[in-house]
Order: sequence, then structure tokens, then C-alpha cells
Amino acid sequence: MRRSGLSLRGITVHSSTVIAAAVMAAGIFAPPAAADPGAPAGPAGVAVAPVAYVVNQNSGTVTPISTATNNAGKAIGTGRFPGAAAITPDGKTVYVANGGSNTVTPIRTATNTAGQAIRVGAGPFAIAITPDGKTVYTANNSTDTVTPIHTATNRAGRAITVGTAPDAIAITPDGTTAYVANFISGTVTPISTATNTAGQAMTAGGMRGPAFIAITPDGKTAYVANSLGDTVTPIRTATNTAGPAITVGIDPEAIAITPDGKTAYVVNLDGTVSPIQTATNTVGLAITVGTSPQAIAMTRDGTTAYVANFGSGSVTPIRTATNAAGKQIKVGQGPVAIAITP
Repeated sequence: MRRSGLSLRGITVHSSTVIAAAVMAAGIFAPPAAADPGAPAGPAGVAVAPVAYVVNQNSGTVTPISTATNNAGKAIGTGRFPGAAAITPDGKTVYVANGGSNTVTPIRTATNTAGQAIRVGAGPFAIAITPDGKTVYTANNSTDTVTPIHTATNRAGRAITVGTAPDAIAITPDGTTAYVANFISGTVTPISTATNTAGQAMTAGGMRGPAFIAITPDGKTAYVANSLGDTVTPIRTATNTAGPAITVGIDPEAIAITPDGKTAYVVNLDGTVSPIQTATNTVGLAITVGTSPQAIAMTRDGTTAYVANFGSGSVTPIRTATNAAGKQIKVGQGPVAIAITP
């Protein structure tokens, strides 16, 4: 499971959201940004290839990869033990959670330069951004809190208390609710983004070591990866009730959902990815990727999923039409998270 590299609260951890997050993957038109990492920025409004930003925990860096060429650009320095990343909906900024520095680093995608670090709670382990781009939420594993950051000022707000060892966070498409997976509590805590208050935690659905959470594009279902149970729990957001657990590979670490909402791809630490058909919650044939995969991100058009392989120091692209894995792309040491620009 995701517990090597950085010691937090007596637990060793080395990965986080992609978020996946809820991982942010938006449209094919980007703000001024390079189609190939490190190349000069193109003019505004010109269609350019999205860029995948890969968080390398052991290197303390982020590697940009052009999705058009699958070529890696120059690494960008962050804080100590970065473990998660999320991108604003306009594609202009990547926010990186640094578990070893208790900070969040903003990176300008137009120049691939890091800005001043933002102080948050201890052990920030996951990160997500509201659809309007106004607020970044970081889950602080060591203080059992979530810190909101106002993107207009990059200032942190008052911490919100959640369950024990929050490990992941995802926000509904309408931006009204942030769902936080608490690893040790075995619960999911909903937070109202309008008031930044936490609701009653959910405990049903066989959740054991919830380590990641992703929400379908229609906002109706949240899928929770249970790393200690080798399962995924679906939660109906309308009622906040959990359905029967779905068995996947060993130690599921991350989830990405196709833009049409039909398939959830679950990354398992055993070196596989399990596709789940959301209409029936049935699991398809496992896809083999690199060693100890930790994170996954989906392009907006849904044609390709990129998987970060911690043990291989690489990223594996998967063609969703065929569920075939492509050639691995070498990045930094210990890639644990990935996010894709508009």
C-alpha cells in the first residue's frame, strides 16, 4: 500500500491523490502553454497538446510530459516529499502538496516555474480544486484536517477537522461538496464548500483503509479505493449511502473515471489496473502496467489514461479504446501523482 518514503504520524507514506483526484483533466484548448514541455509558449487560443505533470516524491520534483509526443521535459523543483497535484480549471496553475515540508507549491504552467510555497497543516497528502477554480483543498494526514487555500491570494484559510489520517479528497462536479477519505478511521467525511463545515462521516460499504476517492462526471457516485480491503466502495452522493464493495486487484491506490462516466480505472499496487463498468459495477480484465503504480490521470477526451509507476520511475499510457498499455515513459524517482492540463 501507499506507505513508504515519508513517515507521518508513525505511518510511512509515499503517495496521494490524483487526484484525482480526482485528477483534473480539462479541454483541448489551453492558456499560453507549450505543446512540448520546455518549448516556447504558444499564442492564446491556439490548440495545444495537454501536458501531464508527474509528481516525483523521491526527487522532490515535478516532471512535465507532452501528451502529444509522450516526451518528458525538464523537472521542476518543489518542496520535500511532494505527494499530490491538482490543476486549476483554466490550466494556468499546478498546485503540489509537499508532505515533508507541510506546504503547497504553485507552479505556473506557462513557464513551468514554481512560486512561493503556501504553509498548510502537517503532512499534506492530497489535494483538490473546486470547479470554479477559487479554492484548493489539501488533506493534512498528520493533523486530521483539511486546509482551504484561496487561489486569488494563495493564502490558507482555517483548517477543517475531519477523520483520522485523511488520505484523499475529491470535489463534486457542482462544487458543493468535498469528500475526504480518512485512512485510519475507515470513513469518508463530506465537507460543504459553501461553509467549509464537515458533515457526518460515512462508515458503511466495507471501507478498510480508504486511500483514494473519485467522483463520476454526473456527480451521482463517488468511488472509494480501499487499500486494506482490495476493494472499491461506490457511494451514492444524493443520500451519502455506500453500496456493496467491488473486488479489484491487490491494494488499490487510485482511480480515474472516463469523461463519459462509463468506466472507472483502478490502479492496484500489484502492477495492474482494473477497469470497472460503472453501469453494473463489474470488473473487466486487469491491465498490466509498471512496478508499484500509485496514480492515474485521464485526458479530457478519454482516449488515454496515464499511470504513474512508483517502483519503475515511469509513466504508462493506456489506450482506453482497447485497454492496451503503451511503452513506459521514464520520469523522476518515485512518481506518486499525476495531473493533466486543459
